[in-house]
Amino acid sequence: MAVQTRSIKRRLKSVTNTRKITKAMELVAASKMRKAVGAVLMSRPYAKLAWEAVLAIGLKEDTTLHPLLRQSDHITNVLMLLVSSDRGLAGGYNTNVIKTALQEIKRCGKDVRVDSVCIGKRGADALRRIGGNILASFTEITNHTKFDEVLPIGSMVVEEFSKGSYDRVVVVYTDFVSAVSQRPVALELLPLGRPEDVEGLGEISGSVIPNQATSSVNASESGGSHTSDFTFEPSARDVLDRILPRLVETMVYQAVLEAAASEHSSRMMAMRNASDSASDMIDDLTFTFNQARQAGITQEIAEISSGKAALEK
Repeated sequence: MAVQTRSIKRRLKSVTNTRKITKAMELVAASKMRKAVGAVLMSRPYAKLAWEAVLAIGLKEDTTLHPLLRQSDHITNVLMLLVSSDRGLAGGYNTNVIKTALQEIKRCGKDVRVDSVCIGKRGADALRRIGGNILASFTEITNHTKFDEVLPIGSMVVEEFSKGSYDRVVVVYTDFVSAVSQRPVALELLPLGRPEDVEGLGEISGSVIPNQATSSVNASESGGSHTSDFTFEPSARDVLDRILPRLVETMVYQAVLEAAASEHSSRMMAMRNASDSASDMIDDLTFTFNQARQAGITQEIAEISSGKAALEK
C-alpha cells in the first residue's frame, strides 16, 4: 500500500508542476493577446476605408488602368499567402487554418498551379509534407508583428502579380472575432475590387469589408453617391501606381495582425483549459490518495487487532 501512495504522490507533484507551467503560459499569452488585439483594433478603421476605396475603384474604373486591377478569365497560376504560427500549444489554431489552406488548394483544381508564401513555421511544415510549392517562408513575425517586417512580403506579392506571374492571389489567415472565437478565412487579395468578394478582411469581427450586395443597396439609398465617376489628378495611372500597392501591403499587414491576435487568444484559451484539466486531475488524485491512505490505515489497524487477539489466545 505504501508503494501505491508514493506513486500517487509522484503523480500529484508532476501534475501540480504542469499546472504551474500552463498557468504561467496562459498569463504570458494573455499579455501578448492584449497587445495584439490593441494593434488590430487601431488598424481596422484604416483597413476598412482602404478596402472600400479599392472596391469602389475596381467597380467603376477601367481594369486596364493598372496591373493590380487586371482580371483574368482563365486561372492557371495562383499565389497563396498562408499565415500560421511558429509554435504549437495553441489548440486548434494551426490545424484549422492549414485545413482551410488545403481546401483552397483543392478548390483550385489539378490544372491550376498553386505556389505558397508561408508566414509561420507550422504552415510551411504542413505544406512541405504534402509536397506543396513553397516560394518563401518567414518566421518570428506573428510573435511581435511590425509593419517593416511585413512590408517586403506585401511588396513581393504586388511585384509577382504585376509581372503576370500569377492570375490570382489568396491570403489564408485566421480572422479575430473575440478572445474565445477565431475563424479561418481564405480571402482573394488580388485582383483588387472583384465583385465576387463577399467576405473580406476583418468582416466577421468588425464589418471591415462590406459585401457587394450591401454596397449596392447603400449606394442606391444614398442617392447614387457611390456610383459617381472618379476624377484623378494628375492622371489615373499615376494615382493608382501610388495608392494600390500601398493598399495591398496594408491588407497583408492587417491579415498578419488578425492572425497574431487569433494565435495568442487561442493559446491563452488552450493553456487555461489545460490548467483547468490539471486542477481536476489533482482533485481526483488527491481523492484517490486519501482513499489509499485510509485503506492502509484500516489494514494496519486490522492487523494489530488480529495480532492482539492471537496473543490473548
